[in-house]
Amino acid sequence: MPEVSSPKRRPLIAANWKMNKTPSETELFINEFLRALPPKLDSDVVVCPPFTSLALARSLIEGTAVALGAQNINENVSGAFTGEISPAMLVAVGCHYAIIGHSERRQLYGETDALIKKKIKAAFQNQLTPIACVGETLQEREANKTLEVVERQIRGALEGLPSAETQRIVLAYEPIWAIGTGKTASPAQAQEVHLAIRNILKDQYGSQTSLSVRILYGGSVKPDNMAELMACEDVDGGLVGGASLDAKSFAEIVNYKSKKRAGQ
Repeated sequence: MPEVSSPKRRPLIAANWKMNKTPSETELFINEFLRALPPKLDSDVVVCPPFTSLALARSLIEGTAVALGAQNINENVSGAFTGEISPAMLVAVGCHYAIIGHSERRQLYGETDALIKKKIKAAFQNQLTPIACVGETLQEREANKTLEVVERQIRGALEGLPSAETQRIVLAYEPIWAIGTGKTASPAQAQEVHLAIRNILKDQYGSQTSLSVRILYGGSVKPDNMAELMACEDVDGGLVGGASLDAKSFAEIVNYKSKKRAGQ
């Protein structure tokens, strides 16, 4: 399959707090984080707090360039689904993005590609931009099955989506072996998989779509490796876990261009 590449898309950097931070901790974080940001951002920035902090976070970032995202959604708009949150509810509280299919949802809660596809469809139907996650385990990488696994996940999750919607999706490549372990895919490893994803999109949807979709890297992203990862042609941002829990750390990641210019 011929390779495709393009000039950089506008980066997107998202903070996935997972099951961390109370509302009071959310307030402290956002106030500190906003003070650390430059007047003009070089990237789209998204903060994804727990459901209990979404309304507060929205009030704190209102009028700024920071957008609000959720960590998960239900595939239904309403109904008898105790403990679940619908995409319509998330939109009502101010969300513009939703993380879908994170490896922890797949591994711990049994989410399948078929369910993830339903969630992506529900997100689009409710004007949410999905951040859809894909990635392989250490065992799959060591068996040289990385690209096979990622292709299966992408095709399974995007099957039947119109091209116009696919162009708006955000994909996040998160090697499971690098999440919360301190291990990070090397820039060469990240670029290899990101380019493969772009070629899968080209094969399925054509060049215009493949060149439009932003593909984030996730997996122990830190201030010290963000600039190096972002130097890869097909890495369009980061889905940041542990390093996004500290306001200073996440601000440094968002400001990776300044850090690089300073020669740090």
